[in-house]
Amino acid sequence: MKIKRIAEIQVAKLLKQFPAVGLVGPRQCGKTTIATIVQKQLKSKAVYFDLESPADLRKFSDIEFFLQQQQDTNLIIDEVQRLPDLFPVLRSVIDRKKKAGRFLLLGSATPEMVKGASESLARRIYYIEAYPFNITELAQKKNTQQKHWFRGGFPDAYLAKNDEAWFLWMDGFVRTFVERDLNSLFGSNFSPQIMFRLWRMLAHHHAGIWNANSFAKGLDVSQTTTNRYLDHLEGAYMIRKLAPFHMNTKKRLVKAPKVYIRDTGLLHYLLDIHQFKTLYNNVAVGNSWEGYVIEQIIQLLPRTVYPYYYRTHDGSEMDLVLVKGVKPVACIEIKYSTSPSVSKGMTESIKDLSCKSNYIITPSTDAAYYLNKQVQVTGLIDFLQHDLPKLIK
Repeated sequence: MKIKRIAEIQVAKLLKQFPAVGLVGPRQCGKTTIATIVQKQLKSKAVYFDLESPADLRKFSDIEFFLQQQQDTNLIIDEVQRLPDLFPVLRSVIDRKKKAGRFLLLGSATPEMVKGASESLARRIYYIEAYPFNITELAQKKNTQQKHWFRGGFPDAYLAKNDEAWFLWMDGFVRTFVERDLNSLFGSNFSPQIMFRLWRMLAHHHAGIWNANSFAKGLDVSQTTTNRYLDHLEGAYMIRKLAPFHMNTKKRLVKAPKVYIRDTGLLHYLLDIHQFKTLYNNVAVGNSWEGYVIEQIIQLLPRTVYPYYYRTHDGSEMDLVLVKGVKPVACIEIKYSTSPSVSKGMTESIKDLSCKSNYIITPSTDAAYYLNKQVQVTGLIDFLQHDLPKLIK
């Protein structure tokens, strides 16, 4: 099945402008496939190196000499976080010959978590994030949304022949990630047992307010250790911390982030949910739907629009607030319901934020409608394809 990825268009455009482009995202999300497709489209000679391959890694033993031998070739370098010494050398190589599209760097960790990745190539590289499949990248058939929500967007998981094969793929992915990948990504010594327990706890706390002290007690470790493990899960694109929106108000605001497992297929694996009908009857279904909708929306946001949640201590609450500059452009409540209503907390939030575009997003695929003059009820696909482009332009 050929699925056109949003990142393909973005990478192709950026390679025509910048000497180096960084395509970063979680393992197994399709970065290598995207890079290969883009290079074929651009019809440029490119050589691929995977720094997880001992043979390829040896070629970079003398980084500067090796890159000089490749100065007329475009390079795709995969898993660049394995070689932090590469970044300062790349800076000098690029400065000597500033040619667009020379380097396409693929990584499975955020640049901020890799020593030298952010500072060394400042103004010489443009980073974009590759995600697992977004719902808008898939052909919209009857059960596409249900399947994507349940299995998540990792290509091999989504395309598995059945739910049993999906669960087995997830089991292998999680165990490999916890037992091997995290330590190799960051060069740290994580306890697989603690990391797996934290991940399970996060799944049961999905969409909740982060409380390091509570998690530390549950894991029997320090808050410092708990926060370090969480930061590295975030740095590997496994979890998302959604910051609270602050504004000038006399109300007391909740200031801790909310935490989500980014891929709902991974979430359902960690919750030991094997089939969609089991999810449908699970107490976690509402929080799962909330996280799914938030992740699909955030994946499509430009860098000029920022996502937050909003909550006050007196009950005003909004699941997602999209902000341009300092101005909220959309307030979004997410409800797993066929007949949603406007809560008092939502009404108060709309008043607090003075937001004109307000939505309740449900799993329904029926036509959008207004509950009142301020609030529109819509399905996720309709919102992503019709409403979101207008809000972020």
